Amino acid sequence: MQTDIDPRSLIGRKAFDRNGVKIGTVDEVYLDDATGEPEWAAVRTGFFGRDAFVPLEPSELRDDALRVPFDRSLVKGAPDFGVGRHLSPEQELQLYHHYGLQVPPPQTEHPTPDAPPFGHVAGDQEGPRPAG
Repeated sequence: MQTDIDPRSLIGRKAFDRNGVKIGTVDEVYLDDATGEPEWAAVRTGFFGRDAFVPLEPSELRDDALRVPFDRSLVKGAPDFGVGRHLSPEQELQLYHHYGLQVPPPQTEHPTPDAPPFGHVAGDQEGPRPAG
């Protein structure tokens, strides 16, 4: 995904699958703890639906919407971890496996001290944290 996009600007955008079918609306964006880069989006699926996590890489921001390169059914079948909490490394691994994505190598970079705070870290666990 484009890394120059403010992750807070993704919240509220519509998300579509690879066939152009609407999945839902981006509810939260989760940042990688090591790099501070947006890594996952929680997409609200339906009026009374739940939030499904989608990877932001290899998704794209096009035409003011998030385009996810997976079928809607795969997204809706993603593990449900709830939102507003820190993703554990184990949960993140489950998501990578669910989408058939290669797990990225551990990062050693750290966000710059003057980077804007996008959210809070729940506890001392490592893994993506919600932006908001």
